Amino acid sequence: SVFLEPANHCNGLMLDGGNNLLACEMDGRLVSINLKNKKVTPLTSEYQGKRYNAPNDLVVDRTGGVYFTDPHFRAPEPLPQEKVAVYYRSADGEVTRLADDLKAPNGVILSPDEKTLYVIPSMQKEMWAYPVTGPGKVGKGRVLCSLKQAPGAKEPGRGGDGLTVDTNGNLYITSGLGLQVFSPAGKLLGIIEVPEVPANVTFGGKDNSSLFITARNSLYRIDTKAKGHRFPGKSS
Repeated sequence: SVFLEPANHCNGLMLDGGNNLLACEMDGRLVSINLKNKKVTPLTSEYQGKRYNAPNDLVVDRTGGVYFTDPHFRAPEPLPQEKVAVYYRSADGEVTRLADDLKAPNGVILSPDEKTLYVIPSMQKEMWAYPVTGPGKVGKGRVLCSLKQAPGAKEPGRGGDGLTVDTNGNLYITSGLGLQVFSPAGKLLGIIEVPEVPANVTFGGKDNSSLFITARNSLYRIDTKAKGHRFPGKSS
């Protein structure tokens, strides 16, 4: 059934640990949606006086802060922010730009211990990891891994879209070849094939051990022996 209409091109979604669903609206906002009355509350709609390009994906940390990506997909031209970037909105509403050196930053997730922020660009095969030194503070990024490419793929390669993480810190990245699974060290553990090119993925179901995968026209479920990490994590 329809949950919310209009949805303003909502993309990335994550529960905040309470009764709200946080969403990236590609029309330019990060919002909170009350699950009971469906009231939409804007959390941030601009940075330094300019609207965002097209917020895409998000992850909530244990302090209630939100990391989110802002690429160019569906954004007006010229880009309102001029750059594509990764941002952090603290629980008290302060927004910080963390990185603006990636091509089309798309998927974003934290490691279970929240010491690493993973960012998945769509227009390059290299996937990035940033050390988290505190809520909304990251160090210099590094290449974690390179997605396996289809035969004949041209440089700079095709990147990923969405991703999720299990309790062991393994990453499940949607790609043109299916779900590419990487260890926290960046080792390719395997590829889970999907009938359609997957867009995003999350864990859910009994024991949080089923992968739910969105694709162009379908929603898929794959039961696994792994368990997904639940966000937001418990406060330390």
